[in-house]
Amino acid sequence: MLHRIPRWFQHLFPRYTWNLDRQEKIIYLTFDDGPIPIITEWVLETLKQYAVKGTFFVVGENASRHPQIINKINAEGHSIGNHTFHHLKGWGVSTHNYYKDVERCSDVIKEQTGILPKFFRPPHGRIKPSQAKLLREKYELIMWDTLTVDYDKNLDEKKCLTNSIRATRAGSIVVFHDSIKAEKNLRYVLPKYIEHFQKLGYIFNAL
Repeated sequence: MLHRIPRWFQHLFPRYTWNLDRQEKIIYLTFDDGPIPIITEWVLETLKQYAVKGTFFVVGENASRHPQIINKINAEGHSIGNHTFHHLKGWGVSTHNYYKDVERCSDVIKEQTGILPKFFRPPHGRIKPSQAKLLREKYELIMWDTLTVDYDKNLDEKKCLTNSIRATRAGSIVVFHDSIKAEKNLRYVLPKYIEHFQKLGYIFNAL
């Protein structure tokens, strides 16, 4: 599994956002698949500890079950993005049904927080061109150039940290997961990752 998305691959899909300004020492932390009790709340406390802001790409089904957590994400100044309602892999779903699922997630976010998300990330990065074309009318499609692979339970925590650090550049959009399967690596890597880059003078912003 690649921790860093090659530049040549990013250039094949120029209408997706893979990273931001390379001239600024800023990193953009993103968290997929929550909100999940205990795990997402631990992430929020960790970000608060280091005075860091991030972006949470929430699954609508989880957000509807845990309104207090998504409201906490919003209240603490983090960004919220759409990650579909059912965590759908776009390649296996019709464009019509995929769009309906995305909109259902946005409805939940709006109902819980009062805001409409402007960012969308396709689960697993899998999305058809027809789906992307339709969604661009309402959302900026956010991908990533650094994947921590924290969801791999067989990946050693120290290796996960080392690989994530090596893959990161100024302006990187970095993917973590506030999910049960990622918890082992997430709890080890996230604080050490933040500390490493803060010592180098980087700041962490939400999208």
